[in-house]
Amino acid sequence: MTSAGFTIRPAHTNDVRAIAAIRQPLEDDNGGAKKLLHHDLVGLYEKVQEFLVAEDLDGNVIGAGALHVMWEDLAEVRSLVVSEAARGRGVGHAIVAALLDHAASLGIKRVFCLTFEVDFFKKHGFEPISDVPVDEATYAEMVRSTDDGVAEFLDLARVKQNTLGNTRMLRVL
Repeated sequence: MTSAGFTIRPAHTNDVRAIAAIRQPLEDDNGGAKKLLHHDLVGLYEKVQEFLVAEDLDGNVIGAGALHVMWEDLAEVRSLVVSEAARGRGVGHAIVAALLDHAASLGIKRVFCLTFEVDFFKKHGFEPISDVPVDEATYAEMVRSTDDGVAEFLDLARVKQNTLGNTRMLRVL
């Protein structure tokens, strides 16, 4: 997918360090600026296949976002980041649109996000939710996951310290 001055494509392993560099300022907890959970490089490499990146005309990674499948009809948009220099150019919007297209191509019917950027995600059809929109049997299966994002979706106590102030949002495709 190409847009004005950048292309959206699947991430490669050689993009991981650039993704980590864009994420780093949002992972720091300097004066309450922490907006993303920290991920070690090894964790980003393990999840590289979930990421799409925005690449500028010079081949620099200027944004990234991931789609994590959580259940047969449910996925999460996570780790959406845009470099400081590329903000305001539609990069984040293009990444979310491409992630939603990818979710639909996988047969996903609902996409979740946990965010401080409520207005941004509302522009993509996400609505705030207060409950966990899965049945008891699905919840019982999902609670077995060791993934912190799934724990955040399920609103489990073990991740409460990571989610304070975030809004839980859902989009039905």
